[in-house]
Amino acid sequence: MVKLASAREIRTYGPRLARNRSEYVNAGLYLFATIVLLGGFLAELSQEPKSGLVILLIAVGIIALVNVHDLAAHLAGIECRLSLVACDGQLGLVELAVPIVQALGSLLVFLGILFLFLQAEKGYGYYKLEKHALNLLIAGPVFWLLGSILNSCQIYERADGHVQILQHSIHIPFLAGSLLFLVGAIMNSQEQAGTLHHGTELLGGSWIWLSIFGSLLFIIGGLANVVKVFKMQQMDGLRLEKLRGGAHEQLIRPREGHMPLLSEDLERHRRRKPAEEVQPPAPMRPTPYKDVLVGQA
Repeated sequence: MVKLASAREIRTYGPRLARNRSEYVNAGLYLFATIVLLGGFLAELSQEPKSGLVILLIAVGIIALVNVHDLAAHLAGIECRLSLVACDGQLGLVELAVPIVQALGSLLVFLGILFLFLQAEKGYGYYKLEKHALNLLIAGPVFWLLGSILNSCQIYERADGHVQILQHSIHIPFLAGSLLFLVGAIMNSQEQAGTLHHGTELLGGSWIWLSIFGSLLFIIGGLANVVKVFKMQQMDGLRLEKLRGGAHEQLIRPREGHMPLLSEDLERHRRRKPAEEVQPPAPMRPTPYKDVLVGQA
């Protein structure tokens, strides 16, 4: 459910000229999906809750596609060289794991809602899907919460306060919203235990209201992500410096034909050190006796 909120420049959304536009579309599409998600949960409070399920399917499907797009963009940024994960732990935990986990969580929620919709639409013969639907509605938010935690594992060599504020304004709403979805799904499963409800009746009021508040937090996080994308592009990265020796640097090194910055600094220091060493003073030779006499004369 939660979109990747990375500020690293390793992402590559298509060709160079279309990169900024694609990132704007990516962030805007996620924000639109969260608004649709909120509308779907509000529709569950109406007289036609099945229409709310259809809206939820559309919203969750869009969010899953956005996360898959994030994954494809990061794979393109490293030229699909998965071996670089060994030299860049943050690449594996954030750039690759987060989109995969979030897309998987969205898929599980999509299937859970789809099972409920089929049972509500077809009726008898699909009752066996009800238990699986409730379990999927719990498993999906678990992956969202895990992805939100991994999404916070971003470390930089140097980042100013503006970047840190933008990042936390995205991480905190996503984390809190995922937790609300998980708590609501667990409470709904406990409420429905031992009851004879079917279809949309399996979605209790606690699940709907907690999901509404979770969707509001996702909208806040999505809006903050749009602001971050705009600021990062307009202000040239906001003095953000990635960790040295990462995957992106390993790719740039052979292209530019020189060593990474950290290695260059060490090499320059080694070359400068012998020249800066102070030579010990040469021992003074004794002045010959004739020179002393000539000097006195």
